[in-house]
Amino acid sequence: MFLTQSRSALRNSLQGLTVAARSERAVRQELVVLAVALPAAFVIADQIYDWIALIGSLTLVLIVELLNTAIEKLCDHLHPGRHPAIGTVKDFGSAAVFCALIFALVVWVSLATLNVLLPHGDL
Repeated sequence: MFLTQSRSALRNSLQGLTVAARSERAVRQELVVLAVALPAAFVIADQIYDWIALIGSLTLVLIVELLNTAIEKLCDHLHPGRHPAIGTVKDFGSAAVFCALIFALVVWVSLATLNVLLPHGDL
């Protein structure tokens, strides 16, 4: 029973990711960045927790983008026309993505500076 539910949940998750990648340019861009960042993170990271922070920050961006996409799709389904309240909701989702992107940028710039540009702690 548990394995059946787990397989079903995995299948649904992969289907959602596939649909998002096919229909949303931002999701495709973030998947490409994540694919390029995986090997780059091995070069930048000195410790495993650095690698986790680098990849985790980009994964967070993807997660927030997927949630934003879900909110936008639901809003468009419930109210296809323009509505100020729905516009505000969509703006909130967009702001969340922006915050996640800034966080990822800070993580990558900080760790690249500390581990690549100043590898011996010469601040």
